[in-house]
Amino acid sequence: MRLIWKLLRKHISLSELGIFFVANLIGMVVILGGVQLYCDLRPLVSGENALVGNDYVVISKPVKRVNSNAVFSREEIEELQSQSFVLRLGEFTPAQYHVYGGINLNGQALSTLMFFEAIPDDFIDVRSKEWKFKPSKHTVPIIIPRNYLNLYNFGFSNTSDKLPQITESMMKDLELELTLSGDGNKQKFTGKVVGFSDRLNTILVPYDFISWSNKRFAKSENAAISRLILEVVNPSDPELLSYFTAHGYVPEEKPAESSKALFLLRVSVGVIIFIGVIFSLLSLIILTLSIYLLLQKNIDKLENLRLIGYTTSAVARPYNLIAIVLSVSIMVLSLWAISQVRPLYINYLVESTGREIHTTMALTIVCGIVLMFGIILFNISVIRRKIVEISRKR
Repeated sequence: MRLIWKLLRKHISLSELGIFFVANLIGMVVILGGVQLYCDLRPLVSGENALVGNDYVVISKPVKRVNSNAVFSREEIEELQSQSFVLRLGEFTPAQYHVYGGINLNGQALSTLMFFEAIPDDFIDVRSKEWKFKPSKHTVPIIIPRNYLNLYNFGFSNTSDKLPQITESMMKDLELELTLSGDGNKQKFTGKVVGFSDRLNTILVPYDFISWSNKRFAKSENAAISRLILEVVNPSDPELLSYFTAHGYVPEEKPAESSKALFLLRVSVGVIIFIGVIFSLLSLIILTLSIYLLLQKNIDKLENLRLIGYTTSAVARPYNLIAIVLSVSIMVLSLWAISQVRPLYINYLVESTGREIHTTMALTIVCGIVLMFGIILFNISVIRRKIVEISRKR
């Protein structure tokens, strides 16, 4: 064994090993970095709180004068639902009673009149296990628009030294004091923010709560529908826009502009994924060539070792050890590099999207370990096959 190591030290170039190490390290960082980036971006581009996904449009009727009746009739809703460009339709059901809310922040009491609405859960871009209401518990889960929190942090809190800026997680820990009154009844509830919506510009409560509270506090259970949410095939479809214009419906935002932003985001994500795949394939090729070139360079030495009686396993052992040390070192350094870079783009994503990202490196670590063992086994197989090939040529 010592003889083999002495021969190896004479023929192995440390500079070439260094080049192989750096090339493989870059390849591993690209592969594992791609896996980690996918894990971190996945909540933003898919799932229940995605930046990209189905296209939704919220519409209403224009208010033309004081006390005008800008509501949808049942016939208008049914006609709209039958259109080919509408996949699904949901109604905003409002609370028909008074809501008074209060909160205590850093010793500063804030209170205001509020309003509640409810829509079918399928149209809500937030999912929470707490999104349910039981009258016996007197706790009301609430979803608020994310821009409401931004308005507070960069508006109200800047006008008072006593009002601190708060994060989403802090907001979820706060309790709202709610007072509901109407039709001769009055009752207190505790409100709890369970999520933040990027799609809906309203204060949402569960539909079960709206139904229950309207029966208890409203004079009439039949709420007038003044807003609708539509899941559409294409928000910039000329047929859809013409229908809105012909019927006097007003979308909350311009569908064409929303569609353009969505398209650009999808293209950007697609380009990033494509580049990552290309780099990953190139890095795998480099990983394969590195060990092969190392063996090819020392082919004469390998032939001599076999001629003087060394077994295939004995000759391969030092190369196998080198492959194992290099692979383990590359994997550890790759994970360390990703762990150092990851907080930088996570902070950027949180600041630019306004969303908290609660992902971990668990999948990346597992992939790194699997890749490491796969590469080690592959290299051992290549080394053994090459040495056996040399033996047959002897």
